[in-house]
Amino acid sequence: MVNERLASNREEAVQLGQSIMEELSLFEHVTRDHPFADEYLFYHFIDRGDVSINETTGKKFSWDDYLDPVSSNGVGSLQPSLPQPDLECIPEEDVHVASHVWPLDEHNVTLLNHVHPTGWQDPDPQNKFDLVVIGGGAAGLVTSSGAAGVGARVALIEANLLGGDCLNVGCVPSKSLIHAAHLAHTTKNTSALADSGISVGQVRIDFPKIMERIRRVRAEISHHDSADRFAKELGVEVYLGRATFVDPHSVEVNGKILRFNKAVIATGGYPSLIPMPGLKELHAMNTNPGDKPRPYVMTNETFFNMTAQPKNLVVIGPGVIGLEMAQSMARLGTNVTVMGRSGRVLPKEDEDHALIIQQSLESDGCNFKLNVSEYVSVETTGTVLDNGLPELSFKIAEEIDGETVVSELFVDAVLVATGRRPNVTGMGLEAAGVEYDTRVGVIVNDRLQSTSNSNVWAAGDCASSFKFTHAADFMARTVIRNSLFFGKDKMSSLLIPYATFTEPEIASVGLYGTDLDEKGI
Repeated sequence: MVNERLASNREEAVQLGQSIMEELSLFEHVTRDHPFADEYLFYHFIDRGDVSINETTGKKFSWDDYLDPVSSNGVGSLQPSLPQPDLECIPEEDVHVASHVWPLDEHNVTLLNHVHPTGWQDPDPQNKFDLVVIGGGAAGLVTSSGAAGVGARVALIEANLLGGDCLNVGCVPSKSLIHAAHLAHTTKNTSALADSGISVGQVRIDFPKIMERIRRVRAEISHHDSADRFAKELGVEVYLGRATFVDPHSVEVNGKILRFNKAVIATGGYPSLIPMPGLKELHAMNTNPGDKPRPYVMTNETFFNMTAQPKNLVVIGPGVIGLEMAQSMARLGTNVTVMGRSGRVLPKEDEDHALIIQQSLESDGCNFKLNVSEYVSVETTGTVLDNGLPELSFKIAEEIDGETVVSELFVDAVLVATGRRPNVTGMGLEAAGVEYDTRVGVIVNDRLQSTSNSNVWAAGDCASSFKFTHAADFMARTVIRNSLFFGKDKMSSLLIPYATFTEPEIASVGLYGTDLDEKGI
């Protein structure tokens, strides 16, 4: 290393070698008994399962090729002058997937190497599958691993990121942000701490560091949902690509035809956008392949890509996701305004419980505009704020004392949390004879079996109004029993609890008071 001028002396070379060995895991001692040292020892390079080979050039590449280089010149700079990756080698669909994950730092590269390794080699389908599972979120992962575990021949197809919403843009990152916000709130609540005999100094919020931790936590657990684990440890044949039904008994993915006895649709859902002039166009700036995401207009799918903290955030939608993120951002120091049309928050909860949550968020500094009659427009003003974010003009109309009042807010970020739609289009369900509704999802009976194709089943957000990870999990278990073992389990027999992770939290199970009133109970 000294001779190649990667390090200025032998001591620095040892530090560099230790960093490469420990942090990048490029090589190891042949018997794994020694760290990197300035001694006569033998090492070998580690076989990287996440590295693919370009069939044209023979060069190896992985998502690490995208890793932003370290700019310092000292030992911390582990990126010597290396040949730049030929991005034309990367399959187009892989680049499209990666463009939705930002920034491409070491944590997101680790994530991608696990849940969508570039150049993944699909297996060659030989015989008919017992089960083909479309979608690698909670429902799809449980279905495929569970079915393979009892001896079924299973194919799992995922077009985007294995792990689905929960790992990548839902449960894991959102609860990590809530955790950070809770710590900030607790340490800033000096009167409560003083009452317990605790005193602290000034609390400083390092928002980029908070978001980096979210990426790190997500990356650290992503191996559980990795393509390698499902293929090599769980016995599932993994295909990374977009599935399309070609007839009632087969699907196509990446030019390969997979025939099946049974198929499970577990494609999840996507965030819906409200009709508002300018909203769709600004949202597209956050999701253009190959472009750095910019926090103009976000959904939960891009919210955790933020690296700069917004000063003023509008949250459209006073439901579960909207309120959890609104409270968290307010506790971290952002000015937050929550908007809705229904006159209240958490429209599905009992009104007295919802009021408690609203009052708690107000005490954290959140503002509410809950009688919006029209979302008039959103556009950039041309001003870039000192946090690097573009200023937005956000206009709404409200009904106040019987009059329509138009107001304008100047903000630098918008989170759209107005519900989700099922992913059921563009996958050839018509060719399979599977009935669906773009708002409801795949039409299934109480056993989660398609009402129009008895060999097709569905689980998770694409077939249920209960859009929760734990609900998808138990739907998947139901599908395994019913599709492979002639079970008679029913979705209606599940009693599904769920919670809103605001502070205070609010949990529900069974019927609401309004449900009981409607039933005359």
